Amino acid sequence: MSSVHHDILIVGAGVAGSALAHALSTITSKSRGSPIRVALLERSLSEPDRIVGELLQPGGVEALHKLGMEAALDGIDAIPEHGYCVVQAGRLVHIPYPDGRQGRSFHHGQFIMGLREHARRAPGVDVIEATVNELIECQHTKRVLGVRATRTSTSGDGTKGEKESFFADLVIIADGCFSNFRGSVMGKSARQSTTRSYFVGAILKDVRLPMPQHGTVALIKGHGPVLLYQVSEHDTRMLVDVKNPLPSDLKGHILTNIVPQLPASLHIAVHEALENDRLRRMPNSFLPPVEQVGKYTKEGVFLLGDAWNMRHPLTGGGMTVALNDVVILSQLLAEIDNFTNWDQMSDLLSRWHWARKPLSSTINILSVALYDLFGADDECLVVLQNGCFKYFECGGDCVRDPVSLLAGIAASPSLLAYHFFYVAFYSIWVMFTHPRLVNNQVNGEKPVLEAPPIWDYPYLCLKSVKVFWTACAVFGPLLWSEVRWW
Repeated sequence: MSSVHHDILIVGAGVAGSALAHALSTITSKSRGSPIRVALLERSLSEPDRIVGELLQPGGVEALHKLGMEAALDGIDAIPEHGYCVVQAGRLVHIPYPDGRQGRSFHHGQFIMGLREHARRAPGVDVIEATVNELIECQHTKRVLGVRATRTSTSGDGTKGEKESFFADLVIIADGCFSNFRGSVMGKSARQSTTRSYFVGAILKDVRLPMPQHGTVALIKGHGPVLLYQVSEHDTRMLVDVKNPLPSDLKGHILTNIVPQLPASLHIAVHEALENDRLRRMPNSFLPPVEQVGKYTKEGVFLLGDAWNMRHPLTGGGMTVALNDVVILSQLLAEIDNFTNWDQMSDLLSRWHWARKPLSSTINILSVALYDLFGADDECLVVLQNGCFKYFECGGDCVRDPVSLLAGIAASPSLLAYHFFYVAFYSIWVMFTHPRLVNNQVNGEKPVLEAPPIWDYPYLCLKSVKVFWTACAVFGPLLWSEVRWW
């Protein structure tokens, strides 16, 4: 049994857990006059291998700098990212980050190892390789006192040892999207994440994207979007969105339905990747946050990161939200002199919830709203998708504001709502005024584009109502999923 009592125990050494452990090392115990004691428990400290969590938005880079952990991006062949390139049917629109801001893309596992090394070197932090089996609760009060965990054998043979008990004044669960303790912490109020699609990932070798050092979003007619971004000098990640239910032949699906709609310069590399690399998939899940006070949590414990709040990974905002959460939470925890005082902790959790709301709500809503538009699967969503693409082509604030929201630079759900519905009305305007294809190219003839004739206007008026209603149906529930807990 562990003989050391820690002030704070963190379960999970991913982005949020490792960053928080490092941030807490700067807090001085008021009673001892020394750094607080933190235990960071992780099932495996070997380098993780994941297909997501490989793009850090500029807002996340800024949060990393605030935490003093920017060196985690050094020595891992991280690629500077200057914005996005959206590709649709051969058309291309440039969406640069504002004011020369940069994101970074990298292999996820190397970044995590850098974060863990920062935590390992931090004063007062014990990084322990152990599988957490259960929470330890007081039988009378049900307050969480610590965890029981099984250490990985130090002999190197991979065997498991006996269960040990680790006690702390406060337990923070940051064990990721597949959390084993979400239900234990939040009880009956814990909600299950929803999964509408999966990202299927592969690595392309030595390819040149349409815009180097820009994330590429390819809009695929009739299917979900494809993301491409360079993660090292020779590696480019490809993520193909595949909706539920998954086809039995994923490779066949990608080769038949997806590859022909990608830029021709990528075709050979994609074929080689599908032939030589194993396809892996990751669920694209959505889980709005619940304020962790009162009936929504137990005393002595709360959730952090994807264990508590998830958004669609299309916008690459997950790590930015997590790091921003850590910045705010660590500042608030520095004000607490007794982590066992749950009245103080409840007030802290409420303040943290509201302080994080503007950024987390913006990125959460934007991620799913953009996915609905970019993965358009009905007539009205296609109108909105086309309008969104043309809106970006307008440049100026039509690009600057949306990309500032996406990048985690601007934290404003109201600004997001303004641009989303501006896109909706602009899409309707485009539907009435912009030329449309009236015949396909046949026998060498050029395709003909014409503006809608006036006799189509009655039908377009009715369609406009349906398009606007679809926009409301996309945005409204997402906004409600965030504001219902305000």
